[in-house]
Amino acid sequence: MTKETLNKTLSKARENKNDDFYTQLTDIEKELKHYKTHFKDKVVFCNCDDPRVSNFFHYFSYNFERLGIKKLITTCYKNREMDLFSKNEAEQAIYLEYNGDKSGNNVPDPEEIGIKYLKGDGDFRSKESIELLKEADIVVTNPPFSLFREYVAQLIEYEKKFLIIGSQNAFTYRDIFTLFRDNKIWTGVDNGGTKWFEVPPGYDIQTKSRIKIENGKKYFSMGSIFWFTNLDHSKRHEELILYKQYSGNEKEYPKYDNYDAIEVATYKDIPSDYDGVMGVPITFLDKYNPEQFEIVGLIAGNIKGLAGIPSATGRDGPYMNGKLKYGRILIRKRS
Repeated sequence: MTKETLNKTLSKARENKNDDFYTQLTDIEKELKHYKTHFKDKVVFCNCDDPRVSNFFHYFSYNFERLGIKKLITTCYKNREMDLFSKNEAEQAIYLEYNGDKSGNNVPDPEEIGIKYLKGDGDFRSKESIELLKEADIVVTNPPFSLFREYVAQLIEYEKKFLIIGSQNAFTYRDIFTLFRDNKIWTGVDNGGTKWFEVPPGYDIQTKSRIKIENGKKYFSMGSIFWFTNLDHSKRHEELILYKQYSGNEKEYPKYDNYDAIEVATYKDIPSDYDGVMGVPITFLDKYNPEQFEIVGLIAGNIKGLAGIPSATGRDGPYMNGKLKYGRILIRKRS
């Protein structure tokens, strides 16, 4: 899916007030297996999830004892139905609270899941939801993409650990990029490519190739989907092997018209013998090791003042031979 198509999809979802895409259990399992040690004795909060329809609730409730979780809380926007997709029609909502297996069968039985009623609609920004957020240690969910910036800002404000799903587009949001630069957020493990999200049966999707029906369930595909987190994992510390040389191959690394930095077309071409500033594709953030590289800034045509180094012409964005290129992350090797 192109960036333009993705933007149109999200814009339509915002207009319809329905941009909740339900993550498949297989995708959750692929990612969560890298964070097992983080959940022991922790309160886990899934605050953008239809109660038991949510695969996040399914994963954590069925792995509650194995992970050593202290408590699991799940809330949903405008939903009072425990086992159905939200139609966002209820002015009040419920939330679920699970404290572990009581019967000894290692299964989250319905009678073990506490159903509690909220006075409000369950919006993650509501006072009630914020009180539950304060109680939580780690937040894991798939937030509405159209509210991604506001959602992350809240997590940062309340100093929460988190693992959430978002679009690659978020890399160039001013506030989100700043968090990447300052090592307050980073990508997860199973990133990029296309992921299929379950949607309610009546969900309107114009692009038919993006739809599939399996076992009576409807799915919608989206590309360039990433996990965003501030939980540490081993991939974040993997060092890139740099085998290219700048010396003798300078023509392969032209400089920008307006910045004292060289263009590197792909992370695989980062030279091992260049200590200056380099511009790399936005997707480099998925390979970023803070011990190996420093993020200097971001240059893109619609982004102002985030380069981290001065522009020789006063223009923002990566210009080469007078033409504006795609946005770039500016990096420098650490010594």
